[in-house]
Amino acid sequence: MKFKINWDALGITASLACAIHCAILPLFLASLPLFGINIIENHAFELGMIALAFVVGIYALWHGYRWHHHKILPIALFSIGILSLVLKQVFHEYHNLLLIPGVIFIVAGHYLNYRFCRQHNHAHSDDCDHDHY
Repeated sequence: MKFKINWDALGITASLACAIHCAILPLFLASLPLFGINIIENHAFELGMIALAFVVGIYALWHGYRWHHHKILPIALFSIGILSLVLKQVFHEYHNLLLIPGVIFIVAGHYLNYRFCRQHNHAHSDDCDHDHY
């Protein structure tokens, strides 16, 4: 039995976890500075999470593009979302204005990639090699 990782599902899960982190974690962890721990405004941690999301997301989307649907739209939407997350780190006064659309673009890119891959799996065209997961 061959084990396959659904990279789009992993990317969507990571994006939603990021959204939950950004929305709820500050409320939950507001007491940590009392103990000398500051993760809420840690820019290195935030940039590291964005970089991790970019690496996992691009891998998932590239796989779908290369081996299944050959459509650039999911990668473009995802890239706009990641750019929005990077910009929110630079322009702090627009944090929520950039965060919400960024997460929506990232999830939309993964969702479209998932849909395009599922549609193409049933096409059985000659340009597809489904053995590469």
